[in-house]
Amino acid sequence: MIGVIRIHGLVKVNKNIESTLDRLRLRRKYVCVILREKPEIIGMLKRVESFIAYGRIDEKTFQELITKRGKSIDRKKIDAKKIISEFSEGKTEKSLEELGIKPFFRLHPPRGGINTRKRFPRGVLGDNKEKINELIRRML
Repeated sequence: MIGVIRIHGLVKVNKNIESTLDRLRLRRKYVCVILREKPEIIGMLKRVESFIAYGRIDEKTFQELITKRGKSIDRKKIDAKKIISEFSEGKTEKSLEELGIKPFFRLHPPRGGINTRKRFPRGVLGDNKEKINELIRRML
């Protein structure tokens, strides 16, 4: 699973980039989505990597994200373990909407700030690999 967070805002964004971000459901700043690894998704992420931070998310962080920031579509109680087991990679191809929660998570700005000047080794833009888990925890 890939966790994607939009870092840059809405001002002065190219139409092609904006449409790609819209397809990824990253319509606002500091919104996180969880996606499955597919070649089409990876290509879209490479296209907009100067506006987002992404990387492989582990199950512990995904569970924290659902419990703290997950919103139910039909206002029922959310069972995070059940959603993770049904959404994880070897299982059925159900989306988060089919499982009863909204497909995006609204986050706070990160505690301690972020550096957006450079790519991953110094800043947060682009592919963060496993460091995305730390960034998401700082934003919960």
